Amino acid sequence: MPLSPEEPQIPESAQGPSTTPAPSRSVPTPRPVPGPRPAAAARPGRPGPRPVPPAQRKTPRPGPQAAPSASAAPQIQLIPAPVDGALDAAEEAVDLLLDSGRAPGEVLVITTGDPHPWAVHELSFGEDAYWAQHDAGDDVFYADASALDRLTPRPVTVIAVNGGSDDAVAAALPTALRRAGALLVVCGEPQRVNAVLGAGV
Repeated sequence: MPLSPEEPQIPESAQGPSTTPAPSRSVPTPRPVPGPRPAAAARPGRPGPRPVPPAQRKTPRPGPQAAPSASAAPQIQLIPAPVDGALDAAEEAVDLLLDSGRAPGEVLVITTGDPHPWAVHELSFGEDAYWAQHDAGDDVFYADASALDRLTPRPVTVIAVNGGSDDAVAAALPTALRRAGALLVVCGEPQRVNAVLGAGV
């Protein structure tokens, strides 16, 4: 008789607490696990890409400024093209620059001969509207070499040697080089360009 009441009390007490804490333990365990995961994933994800672009842009950023651009000369790329094909070569260069990630406002296109059709079209609305687009700096800007002194520097300058006298080209190329912060792309006849720049490009 004393053994029978002790046996039922032990299983009842063991079953009671085991069923109650089991669900309470399983509920709080998954809750803290997802909490730290998004926080940990967001923290390394955000700083990760931020340092990378500034590191890549350290070279172009000092270029457009006044003092560093003189000390750190921009790269020069020569695209061989005849006089009558220099403008087309410049257009292809602009397309490649934009496709590679350059912003349109970073690119300046200069012509030494006939002006670019875009410049002719925009100038038909008046010089004020034309130069307002230059000052806005939102898009690729096309200008004649005679206006180089009025142009503000941009990271990339593309110059199409599509005509003009030797004196005009000789004056335009060094000025265009000074207007280029990181890169000068010259589209023209290699012998003429090299003679003007005074070195092989």
